[in-house]
Amino acid sequence: MSDFSRYQQKVIKNYYDNRENISLQRVQEILTELYLTEGKKREKHWKSLVEHLKKLGVPQVTIDHVQAKDDPQLVANLLQELLAK
Repeated sequence: MSDFSRYQQKVIKNYYDNRENISLQRVQEILTELYLTEGKKREKHWKSLVEHLKKLGVPQVTIDHVQAKDDPQLVANLLQELLAK
């Protein structure tokens, strides 16, 4: 990390320290979009949601189940469980 300035090192460190919070916030934003979109755009949001859920450590079985049901309410319930932790 010697190629980065002290400020850049601090920014990078803060990003990795807050990565879970960033993913949780992004899941919340995508959940809103899932309620509002249809068609191809909805599929794109599901792909993005799956990636963020993986980053949060959600088991693949749970992700597959939620995605197969295609129900934003299931994602909302899962999100509440994640926020409760």
